[in-house]
Amino acid sequence: MDRKRPHPMDHATYASPFSWRYGRTELRTLFSELERRRLMRQVWVALAEAQSRYGLVSPAEVEDLRAHARDVDIDAALEIEREIQHDLMAEIRVYASQATVGGRKLHLGATSMDIEDTVETYRMRRALTLVGASLHSLLARFSVKIREYAEMACMGLTHLQPAEPTTLGYRFAAYAQDLMIDDSNLRFAFENLTAKGLRGAVGTAASYEHLLSGSGESAPMEAYVLERFGLPVREISTQTYPRKLDYLMLSALAGLGASLSKFAADVRILSSPAFGEVFEPFGASQVGSSAMPFKRNPILCERIGSLARLLPAYAEVAWQNAATNYLERTLDDSANRRSILPEALLCADEILQLALKVVGGLRVDGRRIAQNLRAYEPFAGTEAVMMEAARAGGDRQALHERLRSAAMTSWDEIAQGRDNPLGRLLAEDRELTTWIDPAEIRRMLEPSKHIGTAPARARELAARIDALPPFPIQKEVKT
Repeated sequence: MDRKRPHPMDHATYASPFSWRYGRTELRTLFSELERRRLMRQVWVALAEAQSRYGLVSPAEVEDLRAHARDVDIDAALEIEREIQHDLMAEIRVYASQATVGGRKLHLGATSMDIEDTVETYRMRRALTLVGASLHSLLARFSVKIREYAEMACMGLTHLQPAEPTTLGYRFAAYAQDLMIDDSNLRFAFENLTAKGLRGAVGTAASYEHLLSGSGESAPMEAYVLERFGLPVREISTQTYPRKLDYLMLSALAGLGASLSKFAADVRILSSPAFGEVFEPFGASQVGSSAMPFKRNPILCERIGSLARLLPAYAEVAWQNAATNYLERTLDDSANRRSILPEALLCADEILQLALKVVGGLRVDGRRIAQNLRAYEPFAGTEAVMMEAARAGGDRQALHERLRSAAMTSWDEIAQGRDNPLGRLLAEDRELTTWIDPAEIRRMLEPSKHIGTAPARARELAARIDALPPFPIQKEVKT
């Protein structure tokens, strides 16, 4: 068997998990080879239509190209490509052989990247529209959770150790705030993701100007094609659009991955038996382990973390492409872009769909949250006790030692499964009660006294989420 001959796309040969397992069908279709070639043909049709306005292509030739725009024959194109080693030229030959009237004017004045970059810019912007819409939905779900739990005090942790109380809604607001930064970055990437335009081999549009006898009409012709695809364009291009735009987009996706990975990791920590506070949804028939039937593994959050690790790697490759795209263009970006662009968008889409499931079905155990708060929250009030006693005239250093000693004793009691005795120990400490009333000490150790402005600020963030406009929509081209 010819090792270069492609295998059929089935489960008998390797296929990227993103081609069948991860990402929505709509995105996989968008990045399919069939759709890519159909879109290329739409660019050629639009180019012919634009050129017909200047008498370069006849109405009959345009109509012939339109009539065969959907007749993609990938096998025939691959057969030609094996001989000539140029995939776009192979597609031109197949299309021209089908459109026998219009085919002779196909690709007139164009270079490969006029076609390919138009298609890729369109596909990336279209995919970003879908990804951005999912992020918008996720933020809306976070807004609901923020409001629902804005007042629910829980134990905050620093260094994975009990620190001071916060509220569950405020914690959710921290995740949502990160995602709002990602939303802003994705919008920026979308607005700046511009097409190369129809500029020819080195971006000067010389070939088109030659066809138009130097009339300066190449810009309106370009505008006609790009309007068909709803694409903006910059003043300057080389043979390609700036490859740093790929890096801009993939960096924004990597940032999104970091935010979702942190959220997922925190849910995993909080769902462990030591905490038992927050859990991802777990189906009634779901199997946690093939060997241990009792397991309730947080597989959705683990999958988010696993896939999110790919995103900065894709961005790193895009950085290399931008940094080494020498002079007007080199081809060493071409092969890897076939993978990194669609896979990064499919990866981001998958982790967003997973996060939507997690947030939408999040289970909160209020009883365990209250239990953990009772066990650890008194420690958080020790600083307030020390400050109040010192303000009343006590020795700050001596007070610190009394509080430290009582705290260490309390940790030992908790480790043995007993209730936290800190409030009792401090209320009975004569050094402390010389300066501060025992009842005041107990009051200062109550959880509700230590959440500050968290509820109000959490609700303010939820209101900002609700005011976000929908993500920009990339015009859809029917193929």
